Amino acid sequence: MLKTITLAGAATALALSTAPTFAKELKSIGVSLGSMGNPFFVALSKGAEFEAKKTNPNVKVTAVGFEYDLGKQVTQIDNFIAAGVDLILLNPGDPKAIGPAIKKAQAAGIVVVAVDTAAEGADATVTTNNVQAGEISCQYIVDKLGGKGDVVIENGPQVSAVIDRVVGCKNVFSKNAGIKVLSSDQDGKGSREGGLTVAQGYLTRFPKIDAIFAINDPQAIGTDLAARQQNRSGIVITAVDGAPDIEAALKDPNSPQIQASASQDPFFMARRAVQVGVGILNGQKPASTVELLPSKLVTRDNVKDYKGWTSDRSQ
Repeated sequence: MLKTITLAGAATALALSTAPTFAKELKSIGVSLGSMGNPFFVALSKGAEFEAKKTNPNVKVTAVGFEYDLGKQVTQIDNFIAAGVDLILLNPGDPKAIGPAIKKAQAAGIVVVAVDTAAEGADATVTTNNVQAGEISCQYIVDKLGGKGDVVIENGPQVSAVIDRVVGCKNVFSKNAGIKVLSSDQDGKGSREGGLTVAQGYLTRFPKIDAIFAINDPQAIGTDLAARQQNRSGIVITAVDGAPDIEAALKDPNSPQIQASASQDPFFMARRAVQVGVGILNGQKPASTVELLPSKLVTRDNVKDYKGWTSDRSQ
């Protein structure tokens, strides 16, 4: 069983480690991520490179997307092994099925750190505290409704991150007797189209909906579109991610129903992953197998100050 720690002081840890001295030089890193066409993974790769170059300005960083093809990711790990990298960062295509490839890399003396989602057998995992993300996103709904109203939890694919977000949301709603959850089991598929489809069903079925929590930003945007199509207004829509599309929606006066998103910070997540990985490389066993990074709520009021996924974070 994985031992987990909430890393509330992650920023402090990074600040204290700006100029570390390592016994073993970090010469090369392999990074295997979902898709380099996704801004989340682009930011992850940039964060990994930024932190690695602080350790060694001449480090070689190879970042590739496996396009959600597990076989391709296994091949990428084989290529990293053949290239003799010191550290592999990966977003697992399948947390269990990737296990043998991870063991093969470790047998070759390579440290493997999972980012965003845990991978079986990885030396460490760095991810968002998704329970907390669900809590703060749904607490916003409770506060907006004054603790009373009819709400929907728009679920998604049953991976650990989504399950945790829903657990966090339900934790909050269950503490408020005035909140009635109309539905919590519909799968919006993690996509804009899926969010649109399930929201059309809710809006047809329930004449009164005061708020909808969507498990990610694409579903929230699809939900907002469904509400517009049915001329439904006054619904508070919140989500998790802090992605570029939701950032734009929070700044758009024509999308008033999208009101908040609990953000992830992929750039910072990758920096932590590299730092933890280099520590392991030099015999510093982490205090826990999994580090959870805190989420911050982005709202229409504070979005102007939000450093999003695509902003320049290397200064």
